[in-house]
Amino acid sequence: MSLTPVAEAGATSLVAPAFDRRRAKKKAAWRRRRIVLAFMSPWIVGFSVFFGYPLVMSAYLSFTHYDLLSAARWVGLANYRYLLGTDSQIGPAVRNTLWMIGVSVPLNVIFAFGVALMLARAKLGAGFFRTVFYLPALAPPVAAALGFVYLLNPATGPVNIALKRIGIDGPLWFNSPSWSKPSLVLLGLWGVGATMIIFLAAVLDVPKHLYESAALDGAGALSRLRWVTLPSISPVILFSVVIGVIQGLQYFTQAYVAANIAQGQAAQAGDASVLNLGYPEDSTLFYPVLLYQQGFRYFNMGYASAMAMLLLVVAFAVTLFIVLNSRRFVHYHGAVR
Repeated sequence: MSLTPVAEAGATSLVAPAFDRRRAKKKAAWRRRRIVLAFMSPWIVGFSVFFGYPLVMSAYLSFTHYDLLSAARWVGLANYRYLLGTDSQIGPAVRNTLWMIGVSVPLNVIFAFGVALMLARAKLGAGFFRTVFYLPALAPPVAAALGFVYLLNPATGPVNIALKRIGIDGPLWFNSPSWSKPSLVLLGLWGVGATMIIFLAAVLDVPKHLYESAALDGAGALSRLRWVTLPSISPVILFSVVIGVIQGLQYFTQAYVAANIAQGQAAQAGDASVLNLGYPEDSTLFYPVLLYQQGFRYFNMGYASAMAMLLLVVAFAVTLFIVLNSRRFVHYHGAVR
């Protein structure tokens, strides 16, 4: 049965507003997307230029021989085969890096947590002491390394002079293979203020009623620390460990500066055989230091790119492993298991 002209006109008038509303909604949605993209464009451009493009180029160069002076030449997996099976410096570099992560990260977390506990209980001068402990974190890494090399100078440093006055022969610090990495650990502990501030905020945020309930149940100070404080701040501990491991895998500036100054002092003293990265005796040859040496000292940029890609994969895998296994010891307030 056909519609009359009047009925057809009425049906058309009903469909047209619905179509116009859908088209207006689509235009509004696209307008919102353009506005979001406009606000995000600085980040998108920065991410693409300073992270995305270098990452893609590093992945490509890792399969080439490239010396910065001539065009890159495709060599396939040769860089990775040399990296994983032939390079004799990889072993010491990996061992030094693992040593730094295994020793420095736990000590930094424990020290920062201990300082945060003391500052949380301070009654007088709490603001002053918080500032004092945080100030070293503001020092640039190069300046901090220079200061510690001066303080720990075996011959003229104030630390060894003070130890000598009380009858102790101080170690050679950065000039000793046995003490170079512990000296870097001391430097890291001195600049632990940023981690300390995070722990302090977490400790102060622990609900007071939990401590009160534990005290009513007869829990002592250590029990309250074990069963109240640590579970409550466990997400912060996880964060600090993950960040510490990632920074340990990328540990470069302090080791590079301290080793260069120390070997310069040794060269001035007449030992010309120490002019190499990783002084003394490769004890400060960390993986990023070796990467820098291959890329910007020997101009093996293809091989350095392969090292960088391996470092990226290892950092991602270690972080993923820690996060996936964190459910056993990390407790989130209000989380549903």
